[in-house]
Amino acid sequence: MKARKARTTARRVARRLGVALAAALLPATMTAAQEGAGLDAAARTTANLPEPSFKPLPTPSLNFYGSPGLIDMPSAEMMPDGQFTTTLSYFGGQGRYTLTFQALPWLSASFRYNSIRNWNLGGFPTYYDRGFDVRFRLLEETRNRPEITLGLQDFAGTGIYAGEYIVATKNFETPALGTSRLPGRLKLTAGIGWGRLGSYNSIASYGTRPAFNPGNTGGQLSYDQWFRGPFAFFGGVEWQANEDWAFKLEYSSDDYVVETQTTSVFQKKSPVNFGVEYQATKRTRLGAYYMYGSEFGLSAQFQLNPSQPTTPMRLAAPQPIRPRPSFDAAPEIWTLAWTDSVNAPAQLNQNLVALMEPDGLILHSLKLEPHAAELRFSNTRFNTYPVAIGRVARAMARALPGSIETFRIVPVERGMGLSAVTIRRSDLEALEFAPDASDAILSVAGIGNAGATPESARLNPDLYPDFSWSLAPYFSPAYFDPKNPVLIDVGVAANATYKPAPGWVISGTLRQRLAGNLEDGRVSPSLLPPVRTDQALYAQYSTTINQLYAARYWQPRDDLYARASVGYFEYGYGGLSTELLWKPVNSRLGLGVEVNYAMKRDYDQMLGFQDYRIVTGHASAYMDFDNGIYGQVDVGRYLAGDYGATFTLDRVFDNGWSVGGFFTVTTASAQEFGEGSFDKGIRFSIPLSWFTGQPSRKSLGTTIRPIQRDGGARMHVPGRLYGQVRDAHAKALKDQWAGFWE
Repeated sequence: MKARKARTTARRVARRLGVALAAALLPATMTAAQEGAGLDAAARTTANLPEPSFKPLPTPSLNFYGSPGLIDMPSAEMMPDGQFTTTLSYFGGQGRYTLTFQALPWLSASFRYNSIRNWNLGGFPTYYDRGFDVRFRLLEETRNRPEITLGLQDFAGTGIYAGEYIVATKNFETPALGTSRLPGRLKLTAGIGWGRLGSYNSIASYGTRPAFNPGNTGGQLSYDQWFRGPFAFFGGVEWQANEDWAFKLEYSSDDYVVETQTTSVFQKKSPVNFGVEYQATKRTRLGAYYMYGSEFGLSAQFQLNPSQPTTPMRLAAPQPIRPRPSFDAAPEIWTLAWTDSVNAPAQLNQNLVALMEPDGLILHSLKLEPHAAELRFSNTRFNTYPVAIGRVARAMARALPGSIETFRIVPVERGMGLSAVTIRRSDLEALEFAPDASDAILSVAGIGNAGATPESARLNPDLYPDFSWSLAPYFSPAYFDPKNPVLIDVGVAANATYKPAPGWVISGTLRQRLAGNLEDGRVSPSLLPPVRTDQALYAQYSTTINQLYAARYWQPRDDLYARASVGYFEYGYGGLSTELLWKPVNSRLGLGVEVNYAMKRDYDQMLGFQDYRIVTGHASAYMDFDNGIYGQVDVGRYLAGDYGATFTLDRVFDNGWSVGGFFTVTTASAQEFGEGSFDKGIRFSIPLSWFTGQPSRKSLGTTIRPIQRDGGARMHVPGRLYGQVRDAHAKALKDQWAGFWE
């Protein structure tokens, strides 16, 4: 009787909500708003749309799963391209912590960590779970149609929150009433869900769907159950009252069967949720809700975008180009008399060093000819090479004799010439203040191979030997231990680097731990050699040699780069590492091979080694796609002796932001690998300049794995080649060329 009454009530609510949605969708009653932040003023005039009564929020609000949505249900909206969000939400003993990245305008992906209290299924006082989501936009919102999105929720975890959905969302502005306007914007959402999202008041069923299994180790794609089983309607409305306040009401199709019927996490009394959200800052949104007729919920949403730094970049103004007068006006400027001076090369070197060093640009060598000059330099400050190349070109135009017309500028990394940018001096003088100056100078510049340093070039006598050192804090985190979800050590790291000659690097890092709990992590049993699952044993010691190695970099010939390293590379391994990379300057494709003799270090991380030694190696293919997307495939042998491949995809932005993901499949079976089934994770890096507004090549970042196991593990070798080489090759230079005149 009670069940029949509950179903009747639910149907009544659903009908009323459906009527409200249908009425709101009538075009006669409201004027459709364009997607996202709305049309600009010119577009509104063309479309005869009234001006909005308030400035819309820059991004859609997020739901409890960290995706654009209502409260517990998703919406069809996509965030701005590149948006990176963190969502913390809690209700009914359930905490969800989600990272979401808008990888492309039509694609977003999420990683979520869940905690569930009083999970008496399996005897967990608090149950921890990890999962991944992905969303695809099928149709973009227009004036006459809604946005439509397809989503897969928890598609590669244990499946506790697994569900699929197709959802539509439409934005509306309130109509003008006489000479006044009602403030606000209305957003309507309706969708169909499967899995968890089809568990309440299902309308029909298709195929069979296995029930949630708490003993599932996770990690496998459950594609055989996608869009199968019962499905149900969900929907809701969001009213953005003004810039600060929003109100939400939704009808949920999630019955929380396991949490409320199989176990007793909380009581569900109603399918209706409602709440209020407050935009505390441009990047922070807070919410409070009443959930399922019995629980209060809270959420905090933090949104960042690479294109919106916390502090605007402040670059020191570059030196203006000093145009040469015409030959008739000043023939002495164009004379070749300087070529007869024995002291001219040294003096010109000094002049260039004085102009370049304030910008963090280090002159390596200078070759002078009567009408051409080649300058090699290293960039220690700017995130992008075009900014550095533009400033070097300005310095050359100010310092070099007027007869020199052709500049050949070669960026150098660890003694290797990466590319050569050739520019005519007269083009610099003519185009500095042109309307499209960056595109104009690129159209007449040449980008090619650097080649070897010319024998006739004058080397900077003050460059080698070079010694530097630093003292800085360090943070060493580990995530998702079943008893301690976040483990971290903090301390001080002293680093010293010695460069005796071009291409040689000798470096070491000594760490002193000051506080932390990494040693409390579990040392889990493994069917494979314990190459990573014993990390906690390395964390027992406070004073350690984190790195101590020597490396040699060189170029065997054009398009080839080589590295050989020996020493202690990371906390767990040392040995010998060799690498060869083929990467033409004007090619998007790179191919590499790396061979390592890896030796497992003693747990005290001093100079000793354990008995475990293994030869590992990989053949790698790198591809630079459009829109800052880089792909990488590594095939070979891993530390535990398993063979397989790692697939990586990164999105890299012009200002140095990088977000990506990877997964590894090897001959180690899911049973041998253990929890998680195979190695996978996400990684991100944020340039320090994004926070400080000051140019810097340093960055902050980490790699997050759902779980660290032994399968698919590689040795971490400092200074691998591809990341150093690609940034100064043609594709990257052209993509970031707008910075040439900065």
